[in-house]
Amino acid sequence: MQENYQPLSIEQDVQAAWDVLGVFNVSESSANDTQEKYYCLSMFPYPSGKLHMGHVRNYTIGDVISRYQRMLGKNVLQPMGWDAFGLPAENAAMQHGVHPADWTYQNIDYMRDQLKRLGFGYDWNRELATCDPDYYKWEQWFFLKLLAKGLVYKKTAPVNWCPHDMTVLANEQVIDGCCWRCDTQVERKEIAQWFLKITAYADELLASLETLEGWPEQVKTMQANWIGRSEGVEMDFPVPEMAQPLRIYTTRPDTLMGVTYLAVAAEHPLALKAAQNNADISAFINDCKLMETSEAAMETMEKRGIDSGIKALHPISGEQVPVWVA
Repeated sequence: MQENYQPLSIEQDVQAAWDVLGVFNVSESSANDTQEKYYCLSMFPYPSGKLHMGHVRNYTIGDVISRYQRMLGKNVLQPMGWDAFGLPAENAAMQHGVHPADWTYQNIDYMRDQLKRLGFGYDWNRELATCDPDYYKWEQWFFLKLLAKGLVYKKTAPVNWCPHDMTVLANEQVIDGCCWRCDTQVERKEIAQWFLKITAYADELLASLETLEGWPEQVKTMQANWIGRSEGVEMDFPVPEMAQPLRIYTTRPDTLMGVTYLAVAAEHPLALKAAQNNADISAFINDCKLMETSEAAMETMEKRGIDSGIKALHPISGEQVPVWVA
């Protein structure tokens, strides 16, 4: 044995032998039909061009789990693929003057080589990329099935909008009010979107949480909070300035007689109407478009509001109730 470890020569030779022998290739039916199957999937990386230490950490953890289960004698499938469908590829293509497909597949080739050099035990025969028509045609098929079942609908909703990249950002992609990629000030914008009606399964999901054996209670509580099911009552407050009443939802209908004000979001039609002839309300709404939207920021953010000057009528007493933009 050599005194000094030579990774470039030793590891590449061993990895080449793995490829020839198909050490990590698996089939649904093993030689021993009683062999237990184990599926180990780490989330697919976006093919940005090069791996970073976050990739190494994440996929090392998955590979350790996979190897441990394989040592226990299980038939282990650990696949790898690429989360390669998205606007960043188009932006990068415009920036570098290349076709998005060329840029994406070049990055995949480079990153695949990096993953192989790390020695992870993937079954590369099962590799896929979400930008491949043979993959996303099934996403389209699945979407149409949901649409036919009435589980997909379209409506407008506010989003985080980057005016430079011309794209929607998740809350986590907004850093200090700016786009994580180009550092442009992010705006709140109303756009038409497709939604999946997962609320139709809220009861079933909540009931199923109780069947999860071994799950920590705090994790199940977190999942229940994500599902967000609540029981309450909708009530209409007539607004003389509007053709439609202002409909509210409350889980505490017993507090109706104690209402002192109503609050609407900055993008609500009533708020926009109030801003037409009021510079202060207009400025407040513009400020709301630029505010932080991450969960952490929302938890610590000071609650702000401005009186719209519009009054709603209490549905029982008939008294006027001020409407605030908040």
